[in-house]
Amino acid sequence: MVDTSSPEPDFDISVPHSARIWNYWMGGKDNFAADREAGDAFVATYPDIVTIAKESRRFLIRAVSYLATDAGVSQFLDIGTGLPTMENTHEVAQRAAPHSRIVYVDNDPMVLVHARALLTNTTAEGVTAYVDGDFHNPEQIIADAKNVLNFTKPIAVMFMGVLGHVRTFDEVRSIVARVMAAVPSGSYLVLWDGTEDKAGDEALEDYEETGAVAYINRTPDQIGRCFEGLEPVEPGLVSIPLWRPNPADVGSARAVGAYGAVARKP
Repeated sequence: MVDTSSPEPDFDISVPHSARIWNYWMGGKDNFAADREAGDAFVATYPDIVTIAKESRRFLIRAVSYLATDAGVSQFLDIGTGLPTMENTHEVAQRAAPHSRIVYVDNDPMVLVHARALLTNTTAEGVTAYVDGDFHNPEQIIADAKNVLNFTKPIAVMFMGVLGHVRTFDEVRSIVARVMAAVPSGSYLVLWDGTEDKAGDEALEDYEETGAVAYINRTPDQIGRCFEGLEPVEPGLVSIPLWRPNPADVGSARAVGAYGAVARKP
């Protein structure tokens, strides 16, 4: 677990950082000039990224609300959480189910500093915690999460747009499978990632040259294979704005280059 007594790390704000760039695209304030410059360069090639960033958070809100309200899930393991922003997992879950227990996972020192300050409990009954962990080591994440979550009861495992940072798709599937093997029947997987697109792929090549951590788009078929053996929640794997849009958005939601789903472990 994170040692909250440890000194805060130094950050090189002259090098763009993927979490801060994402924060910038979402309209947040936790970013610096290098992040905004890299973010603007990406947008110039692929304007849809701003929509994807905002829609990804809306997808999270709808998915967590569904799980906490309709599916009766009150435990969430959010792996690769990134910088806190609007409507974080614990806020959505604890609003619907005040006793919800949430564990955030990230291995970025800057993200963890923000987590100490902002990822705080919203209810007296609930628990909000964070783990300093790398999703390349799922077993350690699970071991630490067991200090907070009850692994004999359903857990919603969340990978929200982070597995594009994994170099090979075989490793993506291995990471997801190892975490899902550790949670009991009745648990859920919530996952989305960017999908292949010529303009988006070109922007990602330029993005990597800025010094930011590389991100690899996958095909919708590859993303769907992460859910093998699980029972999809309707409407299944779709572009994220089309996953159970709010009533006011039905008819106006349009597909973007990011696919995701929610599925139950039998």
